[in-house]
Amino acid sequence: MTSQSTEKSAAAHTGAGPRTPSPDHIRRAPKVLLHDHLDGGLRPGTVVELARETGYPGLPETDPDLLGAWFRQAADSGSLERYLETFSHTVGVMQTRDALVRVAAECAEDLAEDGVVYAEVRYAPEQHLEKGLTLEEVVEAVNEGFREGERRARDNGHRIRVGALLTAMRHAARSLEIAELANRYRDLGVVGFDIAGAEAGYPPTRHLDAFEYLKRENNHFTIHAGEAFGLPSIWQALQWCGADRLGHGVRIIDDIQVHEDGSVKLGRLASYVRDKRIPLELCPSSNLQTGAADSYAAHPIGLLRRLHFRVTVNTDNRLMSHTGMSREFEHLVEAFGYTLDDMQWFSVNAMKSAFIPFDERLAMINDVIKPGYAELKSEWLFQQTASTSGSSQSDG
Repeated sequence: MTSQSTEKSAAAHTGAGPRTPSPDHIRRAPKVLLHDHLDGGLRPGTVVELARETGYPGLPETDPDLLGAWFRQAADSGSLERYLETFSHTVGVMQTRDALVRVAAECAEDLAEDGVVYAEVRYAPEQHLEKGLTLEEVVEAVNEGFREGERRARDNGHRIRVGALLTAMRHAARSLEIAELANRYRDLGVVGFDIAGAEAGYPPTRHLDAFEYLKRENNHFTIHAGEAFGLPSIWQALQWCGADRLGHGVRIIDDIQVHEDGSVKLGRLASYVRDKRIPLELCPSSNLQTGAADSYAAHPIGLLRRLHFRVTVNTDNRLMSHTGMSREFEHLVEAFGYTLDDMQWFSVNAMKSAFIPFDERLAMINDVIKPGYAELKSEWLFQQTASTSGSSQSDG
């Protein structure tokens, strides 16, 4: 049985048809984002302006529209390594306190405008020290920006809460230092820790001291694993390092067999991930760019959702992928026929998996996410009633 036919059956399972949400419904639906890189989500115009203000000389284009197109084209190479090269320019303009505050504030504003009500945004403090900032000054500037962005969003009629994930670069040797930094700021806007960067040649086990430290401190961490590299990366992240979540984790599909008759057999690792409800931070558009999937319809998210893995939908890098949470869901709705019920399932999954206290997660689910989807569903019901009534009168 092909992946395409498998996902068609998944679309049938979701009940596509008249209940397919419109782009407006998708945008207004309360969404939860767990995997978004601060340096991958700048506005093109902001990159141009910050380059001019900070004296950064390396931009390939100085027109915002042309620069935005350049980022997308450079990221469409199908190679994770080439994809990561685009960050030299965004990181290059994020080397001052004012730049970090601005980028973080605009990040929160843009996510709120897109209907995101809770986000965990990650960045690597060690990459923002070129002009003399300390690690602490970087964290405090980003936190200030997030709070400012939350205020601006509120003034514009949107609600969002943003937590920071501090990332250590897996090719460097500062992971324990960054883990200790995350722990110091854990009640001041930082909600967890991550490692990122090219997977091949840089296994997560190189950073065991950081993970062991965080476990002793009862702190949370996610690990980029199973994106460009396969099952060994996922296994190490879970069984050696003890990750709470998997950043991407899309290659868990390699441990799942789909037979001609439609039956599915999970390998030991895939069964463990599903049984333990380990969250997968899937990023469909990014996965297409880095070669982890050939199309949205063939993306493993369809099968993983049907098999009830703890799947979440994420953006990864909004600038490079020319995407946002609404656009990600638009692609999935088109590919799999997902409804508002499916969107709510993904959003609740993500909120359950967030790195904030349980009572706060529960409040977000019961007081924000579920009521938001209920309101959208009630609108659809009244629209359908009005449409049916009008049709009946016309027929009469």
